[in-house]
Amino acid sequence: MAAVARIHNDDTLKRDRDALLEVIKARSFRRGHFVLSSGKESDLYFNLKSTMMDPQGSYLAAKACLPIALELGVEFAGGLELGAVPMLGALAALSWQEGHPVKTFLVRKKAKAHGTKESIEGLSQTESFEGRKVLVVDDVASTGGSIITAIHAAREAGGIVTDAFALIDREMGSEKALKELGVQLHSIFKENDFR
Repeated sequence: MAAVARIHNDDTLKRDRDALLEVIKARSFRRGHFVLSSGKESDLYFNLKSTMMDPQGSYLAAKACLPIALELGVEFAGGLELGAVPMLGALAALSWQEGHPVKTFLVRKKAKAHGTKESIEGLSQTESFEGRKVLVVDDVASTGGSIITAIHAAREAGGIVTDAFALIDREMGSEKALKELGVQLHSIFKENDFR
C-alpha cells in the first residue's frame, strides 16, 4: 500500500517514535504514587491529553496510529470520550491529507439526554458501521476497560471490531482482556519504555 509506505518507512518510523517518546516524557509523564481509573496502583502516571493537545504531539500520535489503521483496512476509528478524542481529530485530518481518509467517531460514556440521544457521535445520518471494519482507539491501555466499552458500542452498532490501538500499553491485563473478545491490541509504547 503506497500510503502506508510513504508514512511508514523504517527511518521515519523510528525518528517519529523517538520524537513522540520525548514529547510524552516532557508533557505527560510523572513518577510518584498513583491510583489509576481501574483502581490499580502504579508508580508511573500518564496524562496524554497534554501530549495530544500539543501541535507536535498531536501530529506524531496521529502519524503513529494511521499506518496501523491503513494496514488493517479500517473505515472508522474511534474510542471512548475523553481519552481518544484529541487523537481522533488529528487522525481524521492526517488521513485526509494523506489521501486515505479514515472516518472517526467518539463513544459517549453516557448517551445524550436530549436531541438524538446518541451514544456514538461522528456519523452522519446516512453513515453506519454495519458490516464495516472499525478500529477502537485509546491513549493509554491499562486493564482495557475504556477500550472494551467502545468495542461493545461499535459492535452493537453493527461494526466489525477485531483490533484496537493505544499509544501506551501499561501491560496490566488489557491485551489479555481484549484477546478474550477476539480483539488484538496494537501499541507504540509499553510502560517499560518509560522506566
